[in-house]
Amino acid sequence: MSLFSIWGTAIPSTAIAAELPPTPKREGVTPRNVVFILTDDHRYDAMGCAGHPFLETPHLDSIAENGAYVKNAFVTTSLCSPSRASILTGLYTHKHGVIDNNRAVPQGTLFFPQYLQRAGYATAFIGKWHMGGHHDDPRPGFDHWISFRGQGNYLPPGPKYTLNVNGERVKQKGYITDELTDYAVEWLDAQKPDDQPFFLYLSHKAVHSNFTPAERHEGRYADEDLGFLPRGDDLTAENNTPRWVRDQRNSWHGIDFSYHSARGLDYLYRRYCESVLAVDDSVGRVLNKLKEMGVHDETLVIYMGDNGFMWGEHGLIDKRVSYEESIRVPMLMQCPELFSGGKQIENVIGNIDVAPTILHAAGLSKPAYMDGRSFLQMPTDPDMSWRDYFLYVYYWEKNFPQTPTQFALRGDRFKYITYYGLWDTDELYDLTVDPTETNNLIHDPDYSSVAKEMEERLYAMLAEKGGMDIPMNQPAGRSNNKRWAKRDGQQAAEFPAAMVVEEPLNKQAN
Repeated sequence: MSLFSIWGTAIPSTAIAAELPPTPKREGVTPRNVVFILTDDHRYDAMGCAGHPFLETPHLDSIAENGAYVKNAFVTTSLCSPSRASILTGLYTHKHGVIDNNRAVPQGTLFFPQYLQRAGYATAFIGKWHMGGHHDDPRPGFDHWISFRGQGNYLPPGPKYTLNVNGERVKQKGYITDELTDYAVEWLDAQKPDDQPFFLYLSHKAVHSNFTPAERHEGRYADEDLGFLPRGDDLTAENNTPRWVRDQRNSWHGIDFSYHSARGLDYLYRRYCESVLAVDDSVGRVLNKLKEMGVHDETLVIYMGDNGFMWGEHGLIDKRVSYEESIRVPMLMQCPELFSGGKQIENVIGNIDVAPTILHAAGLSKPAYMDGRSFLQMPTDPDMSWRDYFLYVYYWEKNFPQTPTQFALRGDRFKYITYYGLWDTDELYDLTVDPTETNNLIHDPDYSSVAKEMEERLYAMLAEKGGMDIPMNQPAGRSNNKRWAKRDGQQAAEFPAAMVVEEPLNKQAN
């Protein structure tokens, strides 16, 4: 078996199943069918079961009712390609090397469905891949393949636009959320689970911008009151809010110049919520198909978002940053034969844990190189030993230069955020009393020991995982670096108060 290296970490490379690293069978575990449904930019609380004030998601809510709501699910990088790579590899971002949306998957990277294939599973990928946008050819680990290049399109942009269906060009017929669901239900209908277990990976384009609801849902929430959305009013230099955050308010990812449009936050948010509705319809159709097949109760279903989304918090929209709304994602799972419904999991679960969990459901142990762990038994064993901290990284992109390279350590109580190559303040938050992360404690002497301990732990984890080198990409595409003059776009933000002194500090200089 050969090896290749990503940022100093040796990862197995393989061309044939016989060379795959071992995944010993788990004694007493019956291999189960698995359906994994992934959405794009679906925020953690944009579901009825998460307490949303008006969004209707009865089918997603049913998974929580029949299974478990994973309350604290996070991603290693809040960005499409890095998060998807972590899901498929079980690795932290700086180990799999897919650091942004332009970086192709390194040659030889292993995806966990390859282990399922070796174990006799039928496997299918249907939807958005978005790791290396130069082609949409079938990737390793999947017998059945339906995808498209890059972000894809909610509606066909022209009469010649096509999807890749098992290597053939097939025209996209209509609204992509519904069409991908059609393909998924069709594939499920062809399975014979008594003869061969199956794994379906349904990966939606929705609810990525430009938010486009299905025609049947357009305008559903046009009159809803959006007074609950934050507007970034508590961002001040006196509160030691980082300068870059306050500057970013007037940017592509800020609420004053969102996506460089004059449409505004409320318009975008309503379209976003309406786009979620077709995803919920899709989940309902898949669950109904499992019932028709007679395998609903024995099948593990996991629903997840690939990253979170900001809707006015810290004056921002979109993702990338280390704040809760950006790195936290919706996650639900059910398997009635394994655990009863109505469970709520409090532990910090990561996208790196998806691969080990699905392998566990298949009766397999994870390969030794994976960073994640299985949480399949957590609904019945909530006190099982688990991680103390979760590591988050984001690497600067020239396409979106307003967001700096950052590293964060997220624990049950505190979050520590530090920046690389930036003249600004770091951050520390006590999430138990400050869930909105507005009271930066990094300069509070009462918390200096906490900040130092978390800084040391963060860099120790980076060093252990091979992440002390900063990866770089040659820039690709345009840079969304404009500011709107109408919203004080010519003025930079003030420095955080703790960084400004009244008197010189060096008393020895002449």
